[in-house]
Amino acid sequence: MTAGLSALVQKALALTQAWCRIPSIRCDDAAMAEQVRAIVDWLQTELGATIISHRPSHGRAPVIHARLDVGAKDTVILYNMYDVMPASPEGWSVDPFEGGIVDLDTIGRSFVARGAENNKGPLAGMLCVLKDLADSGRLRVNVEILVEGEEESGSGALRDYLHDPDCPVRPSRAALFPSFCEYGGGPPRVYLGFSGIAKGEIRVDAGAWGGPKSPIHSSNSPWIANPASRLIEVLSQFGQAPTGRLGQIELDTEAQAIVATLAENFDPAAELRFRNTERFSLEADAAALLAHVLTTASLNLSSLTTEPPHSSAIIPPVARAGFDLRCPPSLDPADYIAGFRAILKDKAIEGVTISVADSYRGHRFARGAAGVGTLLDVYAKTSAPPQIWPWAIGAAPSYAFAGHAESFLLGGAGRGGNAHGVDEFMTLDGFERFLTSIALWLEGMGHVGTASRDGVTC
Repeated sequence: MTAGLSALVQKALALTQAWCRIPSIRCDDAAMAEQVRAIVDWLQTELGATIISHRPSHGRAPVIHARLDVGAKDTVILYNMYDVMPASPEGWSVDPFEGGIVDLDTIGRSFVARGAENNKGPLAGMLCVLKDLADSGRLRVNVEILVEGEEESGSGALRDYLHDPDCPVRPSRAALFPSFCEYGGGPPRVYLGFSGIAKGEIRVDAGAWGGPKSPIHSSNSPWIANPASRLIEVLSQFGQAPTGRLGQIELDTEAQAIVATLAENFDPAAELRFRNTERFSLEADAAALLAHVLTTASLNLSSLTTEPPHSSAIIPPVARAGFDLRCPPSLDPADYIAGFRAILKDKAIEGVTISVADSYRGHRFARGAAGVGTLLDVYAKTSAPPQIWPWAIGAAPSYAFAGHAESFLLGGAGRGGNAHGVDEFMTLDGFERFLTSIALWLEGMGHVGTASRDGVTC
């Protein structure tokens, strides 16, 4: 079923499938180690790259740092990930850790597997493109390659690696995270930054304040406090319903101009379809919706549970709420966590524990930063005119790259979908566009002194 695909696409597809067959999920240490060995071996034997580091640190999944030096004046960073989310075969068209080509309704011929989109397809594709350019002599820029195994759990090892004063990553003009950016089959999106995030759990335990230390019959409700009720009380202090809004910033002049242009062609109805949702939480036009989602800090509740789970007619001894707190780049999620702790202390609300698994600020860079104009030129040749966002509403550790590169870009043509879900996919025609787009970006970054479409020298 690969007839008609170019030789490069077929090589990249074969490598994608080989790596998707390795279930490199966080809890499978053997598979994670196998994946690291496979990537390192490919980098050495196929690409001829120098391995700078690939050892685990403090029990964390290794950051693979490799270098391809062609003696160029300039250097760029290519970043990607090898960890994936768990998957069971129920509901899939193919075994998620075997993968195969499927003709998906309304989408077309696609490679389906866990990791196809997020992010082993883009990882394998970017490396095959790099090899093709190096072998043909078209690579005119040195490349620092960073591949991590904790993207799905906060990128802690990568952030520590990049923040180390002795970090060996060489100063670079731009960092690119190759991905399929034609979201929902629409125009690609260019993000000039990323939001910050804190992830954790709010927990209420029975104790001296009240509540049973083990499950008891709910007939005791009139005189025994319920930790689940206290959890609801606590959550009412942290984020306004129904979205968990915590606060808001004002868009600066540059961001206002970017949002105004973005709103001209932004389709709220298409966005709702892409998000599998019937309506937004507010009635507003495109410009107001965009401004609101970009400027709002919010607390999302991802889970609400009691112990024991799925019980009936009991007062539980423990209640939990999993959360993720997201902030636009100028706000720090850690400040909101500290404020919440202060509220609980001032109101003397006992029995509450807030644990934060991870937290980092967002980061943005200028519209004219290196690599941006080149990416826009790439989309003009491979895809539709892109949407330019002042920053992404999603989080990424872009701030960690700030000391090493002028920009951190999520970029690439092509369409994928169902990341973390059933029948995760990348379209075959989109994969070809993706490979072309990454090649064009690397070639463009090697042509120092040429003017880009937005007038920035790249």
